[in-house]
Amino acid sequence: MFDVDKRIARTHSTVFVEGVEIGEVTSGTSSPSLKLGIGMGYIDKAYAKVGTEIYVRIREKNVKACISRLPFIT
Repeated sequence: MFDVDKRIARTHSTVFVEGVEIGEVTSGTSSPSLKLGIGMGYIDKAYAKVGTEIYVRIREKNVKACISRLPFIT
């Protein structure tokens, strides 16, 4: 996944779709080449399609993100 607004998802951040919890972040960092926050995690298989818009809870705010393939190349 990558964060649309450059915030960094951290371990154990909750992943949501339409207010429903679908998973958890296992790791996250900032990508200098993409200039975005990136992360990996576990989510329900039903939401694992590339391009799915999700939200990650980062510091009490829901941040828009998107499911992508590895490696993170756009």
